[in-house]
Amino acid sequence: MAKEITSRESDYSQWYNDLVYKSGLADQSAVRGCMVIKPHGYALWENMRDILDDMFKKTGHVNAYFPLFVPKSLFEAEEKNAEGFAKECAIVTHYRLKADPNNKGKLIVDPEAKLEEELIVRPTSEAIIWNTYRDWIQSYRDLPILINQWANVVRWEMRTRPFLRTTEFLWQEGHTAHASKVEAIEEAEKMHDIYARFAEDYMAMPVIKGVKTANERFAGAEETYTIEAMMQDGKALQAGTSHYLGQNFAKAFEVKFLNDQNKEEFVYATSWGVSTRLIGALVMAHSDDDGLVLPPKLAPLQVIIVPIPKPTPEIKEVADRIIANLSSKGIRIKYDMDDRNRPGFKFAEYELKGVPVRIGIGARDLEQGVVEIARRDTKEKTTVPLDQVNEYVERLLADIQQYLYDRALDLRTANSHQVDDWNTFKEVIETKGGFIYAHWDGTSETEEAIKEQTKATIRCIPLDAKEEPGVCVFSGKPSTRRVLFAKAY
Repeated sequence: MAKEITSRESDYSQWYNDLVYKSGLADQSAVRGCMVIKPHGYALWENMRDILDDMFKKTGHVNAYFPLFVPKSLFEAEEKNAEGFAKECAIVTHYRLKADPNNKGKLIVDPEAKLEEELIVRPTSEAIIWNTYRDWIQSYRDLPILINQWANVVRWEMRTRPFLRTTEFLWQEGHTAHASKVEAIEEAEKMHDIYARFAEDYMAMPVIKGVKTANERFAGAEETYTIEAMMQDGKALQAGTSHYLGQNFAKAFEVKFLNDQNKEEFVYATSWGVSTRLIGALVMAHSDDDGLVLPPKLAPLQVIIVPIPKPTPEIKEVADRIIANLSSKGIRIKYDMDDRNRPGFKFAEYELKGVPVRIGIGARDLEQGVVEIARRDTKEKTTVPLDQVNEYVERLLADIQQYLYDRALDLRTANSHQVDDWNTFKEVIETKGGFIYAHWDGTSETEEAIKEQTKATIRCIPLDAKEEPGVCVFSGKPSTRRVLFAKAY
């Protein structure tokens, strides 16, 4: 291996951190809780962003950008939202520094530069956006508004982990305005479906679609739709959420419109978002002790050609032909021109970075008219005739994508448990982990008690949960369906 990585079995948390830093996804920052996203990590985010952006635009959404700073009075307008984010807010109180007269070379806050109104560094943008929408909306003819923005937000987290939970992170946040409740709910559900489709089709990560309990909803929402994925350690990760906000923000910001009956109504709203947390999910869902394992649809580099033992004009000529053919089909491919490091070192480096397919070409291979092709996920190697390389690589990339999804689904299936009594619940969550499907009586008190005693939370009420009369696993009170419990990131 090029760089030693802690094994998953010995320390899963350290394994994750090792992968993030040693594979070149991110670096530590001088700012507590923040990270530097390195080119390899940012290329992965760009691929995610571009695919999602295309999916959004195909459903009629457009991009805009709103300010990073939110006046405190606007932030406070929707009470539940403000309370929900209050503990995570960073606040700007002054707009200027000045030289410290008592300490040469140091700067202090200029007390005369205090802002008339403090500014919140956005933890989310509902407040600034709905204050703007008030000026944009007068009539039903102005609706719907279907806007998304790609931005950064700040949430002052006490415990951070790269990509999964950082003080500053990148994301997209959609904010839409509608003339009816039905239309707004349809929008929230549509975006929920898009997130699920992206996770499964591109990330090769199976997800459970569901709605959050009242305790777990987004602050200010009337309904929160979520997708929940299982990581390799059996914990759940919330991979995306879509919120039906009702008229809460419209009422807070006085956003009204004249309907087609010429009567004044408050607008109905949604918001929805995913973030760079998806990179963390990708790492934990598929990777191994040798490095990243990336699904081909998202991998920054899908195929690497490595000359053996070093570059020669003859090998480059063949590599160039392969690159021309595969590039014309949209495959991201590169020829390694480095003549300093040996092939073994390169193999380990490309495994560490998660390149899905490696093609090795040596002088003897050229004589025989073949190349060696290795897949990153299973480490299997195959000798392929030169005239079959293009078709083989195309099929192999598709096979890897499907294999990763199937493997993740098998993991989830093997670690999902149906539990009917409290003692078994505690034993399973402590010794096996994974997803537990159990009855819940629907009360916040029971939900909190289970969380306090086991650290397991209700990840969602699955949308496909069937009516199944039973009794709550904790209280013994009546229940109509099972919900999904798990420990989570």
